[in-house]
Amino acid sequence: MDQALWYLFAGTRGGENRARIVRALSERPRNANRIAEAIDADYNTVRHHLEMLTEHEVVEAGQNDYGKLYFLTDRFERHREEFEEIVEQVE
Repeated sequence: MDQALWYLFAGTRGGENRARIVRALSERPRNANRIAEAIDADYNTVRHHLEMLTEHEVVEAGQNDYGKLYFLTDRFERHREEFEEIVEQVE
């Protein structure tokens, strides 16, 4: 998971937006539209980052397809400290 976190948040240009998505989901589960509003980003950009975060098991989607909510995974929560350290170093 450490390598995935470094890749997602420090190794690519979208790391800042992905970190903002994680922070928004830390507050409460949200759908893609609400995430876009919360971080003031384009909906399609958020969808792209959600796909990457889902692929690397940082977030997971609820069951409902329409307006599905996204949640942080238990696996990510076990590595939250590493996430915080990476983001702190990048900022």
